Order: sequence, then C-alpha cells, then structure tokens
Amino acid sequence: MSTPFYVSPQQAMADRAEYARKGIARGRSVVALQYADGVVFVAENPSRALHKVSEIYDRIAFAAVGKYNEFENLRIGGVRYADLRGYTYDREDVTARGLANTYAQTLGAIFSSAAEKPYEVELLVAEVGNTAEDDQIYRLPHDGSIVDEHGSVAVGGNADQISTYLDQHHRDGMSLGEALKLAVESLSRDNNGGERTLTPEQLEVAVLDRKRPQQRKFKRVLSSQLSRLLASEGSSAGATEAGSAEEPESGTSGEETGSERSEGSEE
Repeated sequence: MSTPFYVSPQQAMADRAEYARKGIARGRSVVALQYADGVVFVAENPSRALHKVSEIYDRIAFAAVGKYNEFENLRIGGVRYADLRGYTYDREDVTARGLANTYAQTLGAIFSSAAEKPYEVELLVAEVGNTAEDDQIYRLPHDGSIVDEHGSVAVGGNADQISTYLDQHHRDGMSLGEALKLAVESLSRDNNGGERTLTPEQLEVAVLDRKRPQQRKFKRVLSSQLSRLLASEGSSAGATEAGSAEEPESGTSGEETGSERSEGSEE
C-alpha cells in the first residue's frame, strides 16, 4: 500500500494565499480616498461595460479587484443582503460594517475550504456618514479578514507602492478635485518608480457625496466631467461642477446591468 501524499495545513493555507495574491496582483489597481464631502473611488479600468466600482445601498459603495466573475457574484449578493435587511428592518440598519462582516464570512469560508479554490479578489466597502469622522472604509483581502482603513487605501496591482504615495500626500479636508488629482498621480506610478499618462477614458471614477440632496449618495463621475475636475486642479470651481452633472437615477440600488451576465478575468 502506497503512502498517501501529505501536506501540512500550514503549507496548504500558505499555498492558497500565495495563489490568491498572485491573481489579485495581476489586476489593475483601485484607490479610495476620503475628501471633504465624502469618499471618492478611482480605478484604472478602460472597460465601459465591466465596472469595478458600484453602488450597494443608500450610503454604501463597493469596489473590487481580481477576477470579475467572482467579485461580481459577491457584489450581487451584497445588494440582495442590503435590500432584504432594509426592507425587513429599516434602511438605517444597513451599514458598511454589517456588509463587511457578511463578506468576511463568505470569503473566509471559501478560503478555508479544501473543496474549491480561494477567490482571487480583494474588496473595498465604504459608507459615507454625516461628517467626515463618521465615514467608514473597510478592506477585505482574499482570506476574509477585515481591515478598517482611514484616509486612503489602495488594492490590486502595485498596491503597496501606491499606498505609500497616498500616505505621504493625502490630507484631511481635500476638495474633490485635489483628491482626484492625487488618486490619478498615484495610479500613474509604475513598479519601477516611473510615471505613465492616464487619460479620463482609462479611469472609472465614482463618489459617495454626503452633500448630495438625494437619499442615495452614490454617483459616477463621467469622463468629460472628470477632465474638467482634473484641469481645475482641485479648485472650488471644479468641485462645484462635480455636483451639477450627475448620472440619471436608477429605480433601485440593486439594478442589474448586462455586464453582470459577462464573466472573465480582469486584465
């Protein structure tokens, strides 16, 4: 009788973690920054069909890097969780903390299961509060742990280098234009310390704007509007423009688009 092949639990978990990290690192980065009026998400994403940043509920947004079909399944599950909880109890009972805990349980169960491969995803869940002190940003790595972030955070690609740059240059009370300019500068830096040129067409940008009069605080910043904001270099005029051009409202926070029926790996 042959001796069965044995791998220690520690080695098996280390191999699964390395597999997931490599898959996440192949994706283009996403950054989230707090600014004076909320939280802004900036992702390097030339695709107009496959979104990395999306709305979950009234004050909550979701961003992810990794395999699109995997994090899209998680996003849809989060929308259903939020809608069910808001309908059953109260809209105020839907929080980023509760959603992050739900995602952590799902990712942790998948990561520790020997029956399937770990998800190659890293998530950001953010909630905008009535004041900057009430804003919440949570980062969820592939293993289901939760990291409470403040100020700025980057995931995917060369996230360590981008996070270092953001930590050095981010400050409280930045305008939307200043935060966007800093985010684009951080994403433009390559692994060798050089800089690339990113056009508005290569970026996906969305904000959670606490000053927005609607109950739903999420809105996308389109490329034409983004060009004006970047050109203004954070001037107050550019921040005013951001509030004047908003995308049309959808019927529900969980509206599903055609992109949800597409699957594939993020490039």
